[in-house]
Amino acid sequence: MKTGLKITTFVVSLLFGINLQANAQTAEALAEDERIPNMIEELNPFDPNIEETLEYYDRIYEEETGKPAHLSDAFINDIIGLATCRRANCAVWAQVVKETQRMYLYVNGSLRGSWPVSTGISGYGTPNFDKHPDGRIYDRYTSSKYPGGDYNGLGNMPYAVFIRGGFALHGTPRSNWPKLGTRASHGCIRMHPDNAYTFNRLVRANGVSNVWITVQ
Repeated sequence: MKTGLKITTFVVSLLFGINLQANAQTAEALAEDERIPNMIEELNPFDPNIEETLEYYDRIYEEETGKPAHLSDAFINDIIGLATCRRANCAVWAQVVKETQRMYLYVNGSLRGSWPVSTGISGYGTPNFDKHPDGRIYDRYTSSKYPGGDYNGLGNMPYAVFIRGGFALHGTPRSNWPKLGTRASHGCIRMHPDNAYTFNRLVRANGVSNVWITVQ
């Protein structure tokens, strides 16, 4: 765990020092990689068969990018079925408060960021969660059903970190930025892509067992 904390400290110091230009350059570099598929699908997180759809896109993602669609410790965590940490006791804790439409990012127990988000509108309300992420994680992701534009070639759901099934925290394109801070999604949790990138990279650096997501 000590090694994980050292990694976290390094990643946070690096990520919070990255400016918008650097993030844009990273996105452009990823977009230019022709191996990254255009993940276009009809995502409905409330679909009872959503896992089958996601497994199909996992295979596409892995075949075309050569990169895993799941974090390496996700399978072990699923078998154990036990929380190795909880909330602020984890290296990384994302707390999403639906009442205020805001996410709070804690690293090693300290608040390191706070930003507006958009959870589900009426009829598509985002469920409450209090758990480790499920391990599915993409950089480039697109939904054609609720498109709303594209972000630097990374689709309209960049830097997605999945909580369970089709429910994920992810970035959203410029057309949706004015809506952040209000309920506007179809079940997922939208945020500015720069913030989604920060959280995505912290999850990648620390792994499922050291990250906790609360949606309340």
